[in-house]
Amino acid sequence: MGNLNFVLIGCGAIAEKHAAIISSIGSLIAVCDIDKKKADGFAKRYNAKKYFSSQKLFQKEKEIDVAVICTPNALHPEHVIQALKSGCHVLCEKPMAISTAKAKRMIKTAIKYKRKLFVVKQNRFNPPVAYIKELLNKNKLGKIYSFQLNCFWNRANDYYKKSNWKGIKKLDGGVLYTQFSHFIDLVYWYFGDLKPVYARIKNIAHKKVSALEDEGVIIFQTTSGILGGFNYTLNAYQKNMEGSLTIFAEKGTLKIGGQYLNTLEYFEVKDEVMPVLPKGNPANDYGGYKGSMGNHELVYKNLLEVITGKSKNYISGEDGIKSVEIIEKIYHAGK
Repeated sequence: MGNLNFVLIGCGAIAEKHAAIISSIGSLIAVCDIDKKKADGFAKRYNAKKYFSSQKLFQKEKEIDVAVICTPNALHPEHVIQALKSGCHVLCEKPMAISTAKAKRMIKTAIKYKRKLFVVKQNRFNPPVAYIKELLNKNKLGKIYSFQLNCFWNRANDYYKKSNWKGIKKLDGGVLYTQFSHFIDLVYWYFGDLKPVYARIKNIAHKKVSALEDEGVIIFQTTSGILGGFNYTLNAYQKNMEGSLTIFAEKGTLKIGGQYLNTLEYFEVKDEVMPVLPKGNPANDYGGYKGSMGNHELVYKNLLEVITGKSKNYISGEDGIKSVEIIEKIYHAGK
């Protein structure tokens, strides 16, 4: 397969990251956004055709290999299904949906049309995250006793004021979908399916700008019986403070920390020496706030390997739906 043709649906902040990578590995032939100014800007910067309707784009463009979906959370299912029906593979930003029912329809459509549905879960590529997964796969930690997940970030009021969808329940879905679904995905990736046995969520500091929560406390139990705690907030003063996961196990205790699960902060494991890991990429910087680690280049590298037949392993819709299911359960328990 030669140079791949990509289209980009949604021209917001994260789309800049996607467009830059696409331009380096393939051809960005078209972009789409209902905000004409945003679509115009992307089209000019990347020498692409512009559309203001995704339906029209898929009607007109017939040589698409991959559609990249970067629209507001609740619109992902509509745009992913449109793209799959048009015959192209799809890369969808997280979360793949804000309801399990719609995520299931996305997966069924991908199967029906025999196309790949990739979901962005770039934190799986963080060096310490990948290293701990390897330890777990090799059973180096023995029986897992418990885990503690902490997500202490900052989102000022301007974050919501400058957006036409963030903080709006029907478009955003909630802080766990928009900010912390990557973290929940990692707990699932490490320990299997889990359910909340206790959840309390509150909006303490963002009531004037958001209909969603900004803090939460959750107790999990996995299907194998592992207990876990999860504390999160958007009220860290001025900047993101911490994104961490601590594991207590039969043969060791360790902590992945930093602001974005990007450093191995504590490591005491039987018969193992604390490794020297690559530094990893910096966090995605959106100006005024930062998101998770900038591993999108690795996401695209994997996508290319799968589409060209060099690999069969990728983060699929079947992977992406698990964090949607878990978050849905948390919000139900937190009511």
